[in-house]
Amino acid sequence: MKKGLFIFLIGMFIIGILAACGTNNDKNSGENGGKKKELVMGTSADYPPFEYVDTAKSDKIIGFDIDLANLVAGELGYEVEVKDMEFNGLIAAIQADQVDLVMAGMTPTEKRKKSVDFSDVYYTAKHMIVSSKDSKIESIEDLDGKTLGVQLSSIQEDKAKEIAKEMKIKIEKRNRIPELVQEIKAGRIDAAIIEDTVAAGYFKNNPDLAGFTLEDSEEEAGSAIAFPKDSELTEEFNKVLKEKMENGEVDKLVVKWFGGEK
Repeated sequence: MKKGLFIFLIGMFIIGILAACGTNNDKNSGENGGKKKELVMGTSADYPPFEYVDTAKSDKIIGFDIDLANLVAGELGYEVEVKDMEFNGLIAAIQADQVDLVMAGMTPTEKRKKSVDFSDVYYTAKHMIVSSKDSKIESIEDLDGKTLGVQLSSIQEDKAKEIAKEMKIKIEKRNRIPELVQEIKAGRIDAAIIEDTVAAGYFKNNPDLAGFTLEDSEEEAGSAIAFPKDSELTEEFNKVLKEKMENGEVDKLVVKWFGGEK
């Protein structure tokens, strides 16, 4: 009798282990056989209207990139967890497997393509030179001898280096866009290079700021999704992204966040 009880208890123990394993597999697998149901997306939530926090309403990260990520990922059966981090650490986060993808208004430069793969471009914009209205900076030539701010590791940093080849400027780097705006308002830098759609939001809330567009920069400022090298997600996201761009769903998000189609 004792032997039978012992065998029964062993059997129940084994069943319990198998049940636990099955639960774990169900939690981490998706509808498509083994895929994660949740994707971790890295971003830098200082870039309205792409990604930011409206502190007056909540501490939730919102924006164009967030809506687009949820739209595409949702079609593929994934939920998205958004992680805020410094822009200059986003590529490293992908390489360290801390995130599954990055959406942060990021331009797919040749340098970045050596470290990560990119989706097709989903939005294009232009660079702007932003300064105080009384700065008298109205053209690229007016930057000669001035201090120009850029976000660290951004495409705007590369643009500033190009300008520095043509004239004498001092380049100041900051981690986040609001820091650049505050530096301009405090008079510690003369101007900053900021993407036009992002700059538009700062003009609205800061009437003492002004700016002009660098007309030759449209192709340089295209935004794409970054993935780990050879990730299956790249092709999956590209397929759905193309469908959403063709059927007008992406245009609806553009109108929602930018106020007009691009």
